[in-house]
Amino acid sequence: MSVLGVLVGYFPPITANMNTIFAVLLVFVGCCSNVVFLETLVREFPGCGNIVTFAQFAFIALEGFIFETNFGRKKPAIPMSNYVIMVTMFFTVSVINNYALNFNIAMPLHMIFRSGSLIANMILGIIILKKRYSMSKYLSVAMVSLGIFICTIMSAKQVNVGTKGSDDQGVYAFLHWLIGIAMLTFALLMSARMGIFQETLYKQYGKHSKEALFYNHCLPLPGFLLLSSDIYNHCVLFSQSTPVEVPVIGQAVPVLWLYLLLNVITQYVCIRSVFILTTECASLTVTLVVTLRKFLSLIISILFFKNPFTAWHWVGTGVVFLGTLIYTEVWTSICTALRGSEKLKKKKT
Repeated sequence: MSVLGVLVGYFPPITANMNTIFAVLLVFVGCCSNVVFLETLVREFPGCGNIVTFAQFAFIALEGFIFETNFGRKKPAIPMSNYVIMVTMFFTVSVINNYALNFNIAMPLHMIFRSGSLIANMILGIIILKKRYSMSKYLSVAMVSLGIFICTIMSAKQVNVGTKGSDDQGVYAFLHWLIGIAMLTFALLMSARMGIFQETLYKQYGKHSKEALFYNHCLPLPGFLLLSSDIYNHCVLFSQSTPVEVPVIGQAVPVLWLYLLLNVITQYVCIRSVFILTTECASLTVTLVVTLRKFLSLIISILFFKNPFTAWHWVGTGVVFLGTLIYTEVWTSICTALRGSEKLKKKKT
């Protein structure tokens, strides 16, 4: 039996269920195209993260209000006080991750750095939940850490080399970049803490992913009042962008508003598709699909936008994703399946 055949046998939900196949395709199409539209907006206005986050939250909250809570008539299964804690962490992580792009953080580095969620989860799992892991898990986390370290160091060199002007300007740009790295690190740890908190809630009250998706996006909306001036300023800037004809509505629309709409829609498709996968497939399958999606998004960002990416960046990226795959134990599962197929073949002969 070929390796491809083993993989097909290893992922029976994907081959047997057309809904799952459709969800996998939507994960790749939705999430990868979302990265393209986000980087297009960020390249035009690097500080537009707040308006993008607000638009995404408002859209998902509106959809959840109509279809999940039945216009507010359905009571939450998890106490609201717990959602307030979760939402505070979720809002903080979302805003900081987007705002970090203002600090000389390139989109490829942003994506690679966020792939370090395995490290953060393991560290907090050991500290908070007193978990212990196998040697393969520790090895995979060490590889992810090494890959992120390589990419971070190489990006730091590019900040120094790419900065023109006086030494003072170079130092300022480097310190600016360090602030962005610190923000990403904090958001990474906060996101891991939120995951542990959410896992604890699900064990206590049962899984209510669609409900959590709604409240995570609805409750933070008042917090955007603190960012209202920035959001308004970017609304004005977006409205001043070059108009483009939209055949569906038969009139011209500022191009950045069109990109924002496409970003919001693809973000919704991405999140809902991952949710479908979590209900249809094993967590291992979901992790593998999301990992491969991240890698494809990174490749698209590099090729489509011609982001600077050295050979060392490729090495670091490869180490990050190899470490992630080892963490999912997919290689062990493939080897087990291969050995099983060989034994079956011998029995038949």
